[in-house]
Amino acid sequence: MIKTAIENRQNLIVEGGYIPFNWRGSFDELYLGSIRFICLAFSDEFIDIHFDEIREHRSDIEARQDVANCTIASLKDDNRRYIDGFKTAGEKVFLIKTDYEQMIQSILDL
Repeated sequence: MIKTAIENRQNLIVEGGYIPFNWRGSFDELYLGSIRFICLAFSDEFIDIHFDEIREHRSDIEARQDVANCTIASLKDDNRRYIDGFKTAGEKVFLIKTDYEQMIQSILDL
């Protein structure tokens, strides 16, 4: 799907939960030059303060029905696994500590 989007000069956003940590190995330089990888993650403090908001937006991208499985602890665990995995793979991780919108704007300005 990603290669097809690049070949057709289309923009595509892929949610991080579907991206393996070693994703770069699936693409040659022709494709890698067209990919802008951005890994967003929350700090534990952000999760503590904004947990209810995060849960409210759980289905903005895709339907997530079971809210009972989403706890502060599970969210922090999942978040930490992605942070550690992508950092270990050599990727930059943008950590949202206080202001989500400000972080997004600063990334767009890069």
